[in-house]
Amino acid sequence: MGNARNIAFWVILFLLVLALFNMFSGSGSSMQSQERTFSDFVTAVEGGGVTNATLDGEQIRFTASDGNTYVTIKPSDAEVTKLLIENNIPVRAEKQAQSGFQAFLLTLLPFLLLIGVWVYFMNRMQGGGKGGAMGFGKSKAKMLTEKHGRVTFDDVAGIDEAKEELEEIVEFLRNPQKFSRLGGKIPKGALLVGPPGTGKTLLARAIAGEAGVPFFTISGSDFVEMFVGVGASRVRDMFEQAKKNAPCIVFIDEIDAVGRHRGAGYGGGNDEREQTLNQLLVEMDGFEANEGVIILAATNRKDVLDPALLRPGRFDRNVTVGNPDIKGREKILGVHARKTPLGPDVDLRIIARGTPGFSGADLANLVNEAALMAARIGRRFVTMDDFESAKDKVMMGAERRSMVMTQEQKEMTAYHEAGHAVVGISLPKCDPVYKATIIPRGGALGMVMSLPEFDRLNMFKEECHQRLAMAMAGKAAEIIKYGESEVSNGPAGDIQQASGLARAMVMQWGMSDLVGNIDYQEAAAGYQNNGGAGGFSVSAATKELIEGEVKRLIDEGYERARKILTDNAEGFERLAQGLLEYETLTGDEIKRVMNGDAPHEDDDEDDADQGNASVTAIPKAKPKKSPPEGDMEPEPSA
Repeated sequence: MGNARNIAFWVILFLLVLALFNMFSGSGSSMQSQERTFSDFVTAVEGGGVTNATLDGEQIRFTASDGNTYVTIKPSDAEVTKLLIENNIPVRAEKQAQSGFQAFLLTLLPFLLLIGVWVYFMNRMQGGGKGGAMGFGKSKAKMLTEKHGRVTFDDVAGIDEAKEELEEIVEFLRNPQKFSRLGGKIPKGALLVGPPGTGKTLLARAIAGEAGVPFFTISGSDFVEMFVGVGASRVRDMFEQAKKNAPCIVFIDEIDAVGRHRGAGYGGGNDEREQTLNQLLVEMDGFEANEGVIILAATNRKDVLDPALLRPGRFDRNVTVGNPDIKGREKILGVHARKTPLGPDVDLRIIARGTPGFSGADLANLVNEAALMAARIGRRFVTMDDFESAKDKVMMGAERRSMVMTQEQKEMTAYHEAGHAVVGISLPKCDPVYKATIIPRGGALGMVMSLPEFDRLNMFKEECHQRLAMAMAGKAAEIIKYGESEVSNGPAGDIQQASGLARAMVMQWGMSDLVGNIDYQEAAAGYQNNGGAGGFSVSAATKELIEGEVKRLIDEGYERARKILTDNAEGFERLAQGLLEYETLTGDEIKRVMNGDAPHEDDDEDDADQGNASVTAIPKAKPKKSPPEGDMEPEPSA
């Protein structure tokens, strides 16, 4: 289709050039003759000044007695032939310089130009070689060829189980006899499922780099158009291309854009999307076999996919690509830090331990942020301090040192965060307190960060109770210090967090003896998704019971936090004053300040030299050097 369109374009262009050439060449002879008016011609004829004349349509060429040739235009009502014959002047008649075909072309010239412009713009709108003006139904799948930036399985770390599943597919493509001699068949499809940023697309690129077979890539949204039937046509065309290049791999990214449940949504669903999905189902496992064509797809919304798409024979394997564990995070950091010069103090395992829940994309961003911080202050390599600062920025947001806060606001923030830190340290099942700060970060005026010592897989009842106490400790601290009437809106985020945890305990996890082991959360979600139609038949008494249990759990957490802060009033006061003085304290520094020591051992030695070995009040040690106002970069190391 594309070749025929190009040939037609060049034919039209040739005819246009030919018509213009003939038009100008036909008038060339007249341009060589001198023009005269018709009255001059008549006067010359009657005066005997014309020796011969040639009639060419509307033109009259005549030779005067002086030997020169002249040309004039004959009026439509003039009897030129009779005039010439009466004066005994030889007359010769010629065909018109412009033929009927040329005149026809000149008539069609504006229309041909309009058609050419229309074909050109339609071709551009439809992506050039992707089918042009008549190519709506052509597939937009691209064959991936990575001469530069090739990705292999060596570049994929932290998801070993998923990599093994896909390595087997690559091995099947390389050596099918190894599996077929035992009756094994090549998988028709593999679905990569996992949260965003875990490396699903990276795995697909690694397969392309390892397989050594044609690799087509397309997005799920590329199938769907405003015209019904276009998506199905593109699916057919994509599989035709794949069959011609078999064995090959087709990767569909974000397949949930086209593979959602049929009949779901308002109005019974989308006809175009459902036709596209039906065609995809038939092509993957219909009457015609697609031997040698393997479909890879990626999504983070497996729950919305149509069940027919997930059955064996279409997607034979569901490969879960989850967030990496501590060993996986260490390997991923090693991969991303290959091109980054690291300082001698950098320990990737410590960084991996302090980044639970980070995905591969988060870790790549962490390494990049650390490199940028080191570059800003002119370092030749990235140090551990840069990684710590980058981790704080990624987890808590950038410092907002330029934000204007009054002394009263800083003091209230210090007591609020001190309450969180003291309760978090006092309760053994809370995650260890990593850092406390009263420097505004992101949307918060202050923050206490807790990091687990290992990847957490379960939540236990007592652990949830202690987390509720830590969440309500900020409000308890403000009330202890300033009284009930002076509490601020600062605990709004804490209350939201505590409410979410308490509702999960009551409505999902069965941690309330009064409510029992019933999942009300899922029923409520289904009730809301259905527009309030059915699915959540709960009496008013049950709803009241649920809210009462949620309030009881939060109130118990608050009272527990208030008791801990009252029992540790001296340490609580010391920590609040320490935060006012130092602004940011790590977990070990928090414990030292609560015990009445300076946050750093060298500060203790300075105090001992001055006879202040016993510190019972707030330490008067030298504060850490803070960067200037608005400067968020750490000081260069020696």
